[in-house]
Amino acid sequence: MVHGQWLAKWKAVTGDKPALIEEATGRGVTYRALDERADRAANLLRERFGVGFGDRVAVLGQNRIEQVELFFACAKLGAVLVPINWRLAPDEVAWILRDAAPALLFWGADVADGVAALRDGRWAGPDVPFDGDGPGGYAALVAEASAAPVRTDGIVEATPLLLLYTSGTTGRPKGAVLTHGTITWNAVNTATGWDLHHGDVTLTHAPMFHTGGWNVLTLPLLHRGATVVLARRFDAAAALRAIARYRVTVFFAVPTMFQMMLDAPGFADTDLSSVRFFISGGAPCPVPLIRAFQRRGVVFKQGYGLTEVGPNCFVLHERDAERKAGAVGFPVLHLETRLVDARGREVSRGEVGELQLRGPTVCAGYWNNPEATAKALSPDGWFATGDLFRQDEEGYHYVVGRLKEMYISGGENVYPAEVERVLYGIPGVKEAAVIGVPDPKWGEVGHAFLAFDPAATALTAEQIVERCRAVLARYKVPKYVTLLGELPKGSSGKIHKQELQQGVAAGRYAAAR
Repeated sequence: MVHGQWLAKWKAVTGDKPALIEEATGRGVTYRALDERADRAANLLRERFGVGFGDRVAVLGQNRIEQVELFFACAKLGAVLVPINWRLAPDEVAWILRDAAPALLFWGADVADGVAALRDGRWAGPDVPFDGDGPGGYAALVAEASAAPVRTDGIVEATPLLLLYTSGTTGRPKGAVLTHGTITWNAVNTATGWDLHHGDVTLTHAPMFHTGGWNVLTLPLLHRGATVVLARRFDAAAALRAIARYRVTVFFAVPTMFQMMLDAPGFADTDLSSVRFFISGGAPCPVPLIRAFQRRGVVFKQGYGLTEVGPNCFVLHERDAERKAGAVGFPVLHLETRLVDARGREVSRGEVGELQLRGPTVCAGYWNNPEATAKALSPDGWFATGDLFRQDEEGYHYVVGRLKEMYISGGENVYPAEVERVLYGIPGVKEAAVIGVPDPKWGEVGHAFLAFDPAATALTAEQIVERCRAVLARYKVPKYVTLLGELPKGSSGKIHKQELQQGVAAGRYAAAR
């Protein structure tokens, strides 16, 4: 079933049930109201802005009901929603806008300064603010739009619906193309694997420019006719209060967030009796953190996925949550997996191999990037994740590490090439390398190594960081900077990042900041 039909089905069955609630404002919409507002939004897009089949619609701002309305509006039209990371610097946002070429941009008051910067020569297209009561604002435009039900012929499972940009190993982000089919099959896999049902309630705090904000629980639960509470952004104490207030039954977060919740003053006293399970994803979760939540009497699971596939790829049954703490379990129902060595041969149990995935939840490739698509997707449909896994003697899967240089800081993917591109733009920099290093709060942070040309005046570590802050999202800015006369290199002449990692572990490199 394509997404334009989801709401109409639930509207007929249980139209008065809350579909969405905004945690910050208490504002909510039923399934009936959400379907009707999605129709109005679709008519607005088509009649006022000429949005049609295959056109892109961009959104910039923190989580809110209007983003979900626009998602379903695009689903009805055969258009493509492009949620953009509001943490990015204006130049980074502008690059995505140029690449996706959306028909228009919707934005929230929380990113007003960034939008003003975009208008200064970076973005010339139309834009619509979510906030405010003015005649050009979203609320007024939707209220004026036709309420007629929208139906666009030609929408099939392969029709693109969501374009999610992930950081790219080449220094530029890649837009993963998620279709009606991939999103629907992920919802089916999630519901069957995690036993989601009509009565479930979740709190979505993961940002909606992430697959975690859309596809871990939000869309799978809307597919089941359940209730989703939207938080504008993550706050540990507020999340605990919302869990108790809204009687949340299933809850997803990354390990850093769970640690913040554990450290929050109200953790020990929060009523968690409604929670059927917590699930951690985005990075390997430390077993001591899992145990701490289990001591509160709740089931705590670890999941695995990625933007391009699912992202819900494995399931760990409740009975195994404690016995197999740290495992991600078994593949979901409609997904094939295999672990392969460097030559593409499947490895035996107990051996480490790269995880590859195949099934209806695999994305359609990368937007405007056939080279990256061909590299990730084999002709017979296997997606190479770049992540290292192993199976134990009982067949349970464990995340071992990453073939990629990408590291995860506070749940955000950071690709060193993006940061290195900025560092190489600093006058006098001869060599630059960025690696991820452990951090007690964020899981991993960036450590930059630079060598300056002897004839140039070397900047201080703080000056280097300030240069990065001016053009990069905050989580991408290296926490540590080390200046060397020359960076270590391998036999091929490439910078030897493994030696840098080993040097950090051995304490050989002094880190300024």
